[in-house]
Parts: sequence; C-alpha cells; structure tokens
Amino acid sequence: MGREITRRQLLVTGAAVAGTAAQAPLSSAAAATARPAGTAAVQPTIVLVHGGYADSSCWNQTLSYLQGWGYTTICGANPLRGIPTDAPYIASLLDSIAGPVVLVGHSMGGTVVTNAAAGKSNVKALVYIAAFVPDVGETQADLINKYPGSEVLPVSVPVPYTKADGTTGTDLHLSQDGQAAFCADISKGAFQLLQATQRPFDADSFIYPTTAAAWHTIPVWGLVAGQDKAIPPAAERWMYSRANAQKVVEVPTSSHCAMLSHPQIVADLIHQAAKATS
Repeated sequence: MGREITRRQLLVTGAAVAGTAAQAPLSSAAAATARPAGTAAVQPTIVLVHGGYADSSCWNQTLSYLQGWGYTTICGANPLRGIPTDAPYIASLLDSIAGPVVLVGHSMGGTVVTNAAAGKSNVKALVYIAAFVPDVGETQADLINKYPGSEVLPVSVPVPYTKADGTTGTDLHLSQDGQAAFCADISKGAFQLLQATQRPFDADSFIYPTTAAAWHTIPVWGLVAGQDKAIPPAAERWMYSRANAQKVVEVPTSSHCAMLSHPQIVADLIHQAAKATS
C-alpha cells in the first residue's frame, strides 16, 4: 500500500481497534515481521465477512496480520437477516471496490459470500473458514444436518423481534453457556466479550435456499476446524471437496472460531489465496 492514508483505511483501522472478541490483536508492525514469503507487490483487497453470533471485531487478530503484510482489508458488516438481505448488501460492498478482491466468509458468512460473489468479475478467490459452502437450492439447515455433531441449537436462545413490515421474527442469540459449542479454545474472558457483543441472526436464515453458487466459477480455499461443534468438520470437508478447493487446511485443535484461536493460520491461508490470484 502507498503511504497516503485513505478515508477507507481510516475507517477500517478504526473498526479494528474499536473492540475485540479475544485477546488484544497483534500490531501491524509486529505482524509485518512475520511477513510470509511471496507477498505480491500488487495485492487484492481482502474482504472478511463474519457469521452469526459475531460481528466484524471477530476478525481483529487476523486483520492485524493481513494489514501488517500490506493488504488493504475490509470487514463487511453482515446483516444476518438471511440470503435475501445479506447477499445483496455484501454484493454492493464488492461493487464499491476497485481492483481484485479475495472474499472470505466464516460460518454463515460462507453462505453470504457464495451468493454475493456470483457474477462479480473482481472476486478472484473465495476463502471459507469453518464455513457453509452451499449449492443452488440448498439451505443451511440441509448442510448442518448432513453430518452429526452440531451442538449449537441447544445453546441458541430465541428472542422475538419486530420486522420492518410489522411482522414478528425470531432472532437466535448465543447463550452464556455456549462457549463449549461455539468457541471452546479461547479464554473465558474472550468468550464473555464475544457473547456480550454478538449480533444475533434471524432463525429464517437456515431456511432460505441459495440462489447462486459463485464457487462454480471462482477458485476456493478452505479451513476445516477439527473440533468444530457448530458446523461438523465432516460437513466442512465434504463441502470443500465438492467445491474443488485449491487447498484445504485442517486445524485439528480448532473450535468453530478459528479466526480467534488460530488467527495466523487463517491469515496465512488467505495470503495463499491472494498470492494465487496475482
């Protein structure tokens, strides 16, 4: 990146330091000392999309590595209302970016990027971090039930809310007892921050069918969280295999929230995808 600080960089940096759902992120200067080999001079913009029970701050530690390596990085604010709302919103963010993009989704963010990237010629790679990778017509309910092992439903608290049209919807919140099912490998204090700052998701998110699957035309990279109790690891492996992933990294000890417990591994995978697009 150039030396001039743009308005977007100021906004992204502000968002990165505003809050964190885990330990204090590595500074960009410190991350730069661990710069991986082969970092390209001309780099794509990295767009990170969070999933349910989270907000953009869940990427803080991964963001520090990527910015330290010179990547312009944007954390998209996923509305978590379901495909009809979430995908067009993230698609509009992609339209605002000049130049190539590496688009990253965690968990339900994987469904959003799968739909949002369809037809976007500037998206050069899709990176799935313990994420859903649906095909056209599939729902998240279909995929999370394909293999046994998900434990998040019992720790999801339904809360009614009023939609814009006056009808009643149901938000799902991660309960205070949800650490073992969602992010067992971070500290209790980090979990308490995540649980307090979470963005709940509309329960209908699980029943909206995917309308477009960008992975049919855009190269894929994937990370399997070996101790994932939200999306079963077997489901992640199966989805990445079906999408003909260029590379799949397995982190045997990781919970669902790999970007919190293993941020450098996540950043390295994103870097590999970015390098392959150069």
